[in-house]
Amino acid sequence: MALHLSTGTPHNHFTAHGAGYVSVNGARYEQPLVVTADAIRTDWSARDFGTLDAAHFEYFIALQPEVVLFGTGVQQQFAHPDLYRALIRARIAVEFMDTPAACRTYNILAAEDRKVAAAILL
Repeated sequence: MALHLSTGTPHNHFTAHGAGYVSVNGARYEQPLVVTADAIRTDWSARDFGTLDAAHFEYFIALQPEVVLFGTGVQQQFAHPDLYRALIRARIAVEFMDTPAACRTYNILAAEDRKVAAAILL
C-alpha cells in the first residue's frame, strides 16, 4: 500500500545508496550530483563538504526549487549560514542531512510534486 500521494507524474527518484555511491532511476553515480524531478546534474562543482563555498549554494538559485536538501555524506553536517544566505534571500528553504536521509526525503517530496532539489555529497 502506498503511503504517499502518487500523481503519476514521472520524476527522478533515488533507487539505492551505499558507501561512495547513490543510484537514481537505477543508474549508479559515484560523484556529487544534483537531482531534481526532471534533471540529474553532474555539473555542480562541489566535491566535499569541507570545501563548500557561497558559489556552491548560489548554483541553486537558477533552479528555483522550494527546498534544497543537502546530503552531506555519511554524517549530518551544517554549513555556516553566511554560505547559503543567497538561498535564504531567494526564499529557498535549506535542509542539511546525511546522504541516505536526503535521498529518502527527496523521494517523498518529489512524489508529492514538490519543487525539490537534492544536492548529494558522498
